Amino acid sequence: MSAGETENHRTLKRLALAWAQANGFAIAACEVRVPRSGYRADVAAYARGAKSGAGPRTAMFECKQARADLLKDARRETEARRRVAELGERLKKLEELIGGHRPDLRKGETLFAEFDAWDFSGLEHATHRKVVAELAAWQERLVHGTKFARLFRWRAADCLYLVSEEGIFAEAEVPAGWGLLVRRGDALELARRPVWTGPAPEGRGAMLEAIALAATRAVNREAGVALDWTKRESPQT
Repeated sequence: MSAGETENHRTLKRLALAWAQANGFAIAACEVRVPRSGYRADVAAYARGAKSGAGPRTAMFECKQARADLLKDARRETEARRRVAELGERLKKLEELIGGHRPDLRKGETLFAEFDAWDFSGLEHATHRKVVAELAAWQERLVHGTKFARLFRWRAADCLYLVSEEGIFAEAEVPAGWGLLVRRGDALELARRPVWTGPAPEGRGAMLEAIALAATRAVNREAGVALDWTKRESPQT
């Protein structure tokens, strides 16, 4: 576990590990890289399902100790897309208006003026700079600030759980499709069930491998093994 994280966050991860294994997810690890994404799960787990007959299944747990942590990661993708579209249209109209008054900004790369590009790189226009900056900020939110929505849409695991301290946010604020596990004392209580996503079998296999790699790294750290074999495809002979 990361040395820079708070004790509360470590506790939530420990409780998530315990809850997962107590509920049939016998294979689990912390700090698991989610396959085919740039995200890292606080805890991920895998259940073989041999005894229950339910078949293999996976679970992912995101631990949030404060309301601000959840709201930062759970920005609504629809709102971000709406703002990007609005600002993009506003910028287009603004540049057309500026271009009408400043024909000298045309780059002159095409025969017909209506198809020519504009060069605004040296333009000192406060409103234009403001709209460009705001559009860039919302585009950044759209790409990097919709973790919960993306993981659910990508079916990153069969079950997705938000793990939190008690009373830090309303249940209605829990991301769509995610379950909610609330800490009460030294245990987690299921406050809302997740939506079953049903990823493809190869997705479950990739998650199992990612869990194994994360567990191997943890064992290496504990044993003082400096060489991380998980970064190699195969051992050297």
